[in-house]
Amino acid sequence: MPPTATANSQDGAALSNLVLVPGLMSKLKPAKIFKNAIDPTPPPSPGPYSNRSSHPEQRQITGLSFDDRGDQVVTAGEDETFRLYNCKTGKQVSTLYSKKYGVDLPRFTHKNTAILHASTKEDDTVRYHSLHDNKYLQYFKGHKDKVVSLEVCPVDDGFMSGSMDKTVRLWDLRTPHCRGLLNLPASPIVSYDASGLVFAVAVNQYSRILLYDQANFDKAPFLVITLEDPTLSLISYPPRPIFMTSLSFSSNGKYLLVGCSGNAHYILDAFEGHLLAKLEGHIGLERRKLNAKETIEPSRGSSGEEVSWTPDSKFIMSGSLDGKIVVWDVQDLPVKEGPVDLKAHPQRIQPITKLEGHPGPTRCVRFNPRFAMMCTAGSELVNEILSIPHKCVLTALVQAFWLPDMSGDPEEIAKDLLKKKGP
Repeated sequence: MPPTATANSQDGAALSNLVLVPGLMSKLKPAKIFKNAIDPTPPPSPGPYSNRSSHPEQRQITGLSFDDRGDQVVTAGEDETFRLYNCKTGKQVSTLYSKKYGVDLPRFTHKNTAILHASTKEDDTVRYHSLHDNKYLQYFKGHKDKVVSLEVCPVDDGFMSGSMDKTVRLWDLRTPHCRGLLNLPASPIVSYDASGLVFAVAVNQYSRILLYDQANFDKAPFLVITLEDPTLSLISYPPRPIFMTSLSFSSNGKYLLVGCSGNAHYILDAFEGHLLAKLEGHIGLERRKLNAKETIEPSRGSSGEEVSWTPDSKFIMSGSLDGKIVVWDVQDLPVKEGPVDLKAHPQRIQPITKLEGHPGPTRCVRFNPRFAMMCTAGSELVNEILSIPHKCVLTALVQAFWLPDMSGDPEEIAKDLLKKKGP
């Protein structure tokens, strides 16, 4: 079983018992690698028009989600499968197929036997699926274009979806009918805060983040945040636009993590909208390959699932186009008060560690809500796997469970694992 992070943590430990320190984060090592985490791309059909010399692009895992207790993780891939893994045993439990509809953005509901997911084929319906019975429980119809953001409310059976049809829809698992609709000027990204009382909607092209009261979502947002990074003008002028691909509140609700497809992520003050920090040191996932040509206009690419908080909100982890897993310590964020100054430079934070991960892009990174365990997913071409040194072959595969490395100085490890908050 993966270790919990405090001395008194038991099998049913509460989320608050997970206390992480920098030394523990730097000791994370791949403990379990899954060679069959995604079906390989089939070879091209022989024929007069097939290009036998070309290599089809490797399929990738596009999303993963832990259940509330951290006992299970589910992944979704471009092979139109979703796979369930047991985090305690480190074993794959089942492989389920959605060949008719495709599967993207898997999200556990508050039942560990059911998930929501977006569709990639047929239509743009959000589907509610029972992992236990392998059948669909409900269909949530209404979107007219691809769903690019899907989040479950942390406190009840509500959830939200954001689509390229420029709408946000609010739903309840108990009814197939949409209970709320927001029309926006561009495709939105959505997120709930930990209390479920507030949700945020990011709108690209306008660099705006709208904060709504859950009980009064039909009214105007109570806070509109403009995301502008004045340090970008030091690189090029006019500065390159920011393309937001994910939103995530800290567990205490004070901060808002804005994941972006470029080479930086941002932390905002969730109460007043101050830009507090810029996270640097990784390579953005707006491209699928490191050797792909960069463009002037940013795009989503394979970004959106690669950056997240640890459960205690002390650290942020991100995947990178070069396959590394980058970790930032964000325990000492600056405090800003008064009117928001869009010309004020954010604190630029460099990683405390870069973990050697996948040879190809690391596009999914999540930390277990209860155990000292991280799960990452990526992909690469077969010839790239074969060309790396033999000692690295295990980390060349598409999915890994990471645990703290227990080798080394026992006293130092004990300090990391048993350290608690001060009185």
